[in-house]
Amino acid sequence: MSNRKPTRNSGRRPARNTGRQPARNPRRKQKSFLQRIRQQHEFRPDAPRISLPKFFHLTNLQRRSLLKWSLYTLVCLACLLVQDVIMSRAHFFGATTDLVICAILLITVIEGTDNGSLFVLMAALLYYFSGSSPGAFSVALLTILGIGAALFRQAFWHRNGRSIILCAGIALMVYELSVFAGGLFLELTHFGRLGVFLLTGLLSWMLLLPLYPLIDRIGRIGGTEWKE
Repeated sequence: MSNRKPTRNSGRRPARNTGRQPARNPRRKQKSFLQRIRQQHEFRPDAPRISLPKFFHLTNLQRRSLLKWSLYTLVCLACLLVQDVIMSRAHFFGATTDLVICAILLITVIEGTDNGSLFVLMAALLYYFSGSSPGAFSVALLTILGIGAALFRQAFWHRNGRSIILCAGIALMVYELSVFAGGLFLELTHFGRLGVFLLTGLLSWMLLLPLYPLIDRIGRIGGTEWKE
């Protein structure tokens, strides 16, 4: 028999390593559960809905801009009507006027290249489909001359009535000479009618003077954007 005395830990079994992790804090688990409930029942705004009255709502600046371009369109249509009904029957030494071209070039130069470029393209298409234009080439010709006149005025001259009328008048004369050259190329006219085309350009240039105050007054609706 051994003389060893029993110790305090001799009756206890050794702790077994079961591989289990200690239990988590129940408070932390309860807190995360409450957070999930709050996230599920959290307030969510309704999806945005586009109503028809709100879709067509316009600000004051947008209404003025719409009014300005609507009046521009009415002026061009009125000039087209007057040209076809009245001015085309009035001849001065065989020459007539191009009232529609005057209005289109004036509006393009007044509005500048930002807004005038798109306008002159749409107006040239409208002029061509009206049946009063000399041909399909007038669409490209009028667009290039309108944008060129606006660029020339912005690059070299200040914005005033004289510079606008002068640039529009120069573009108008180049347009009449280009139409004459196109007629010669297509054998629709002869060289002896050069004076008639020059006189048409001069008569149309004179119409720029009474037409400018009306178009300038319309262009001031909604304010003027000064970028020069």
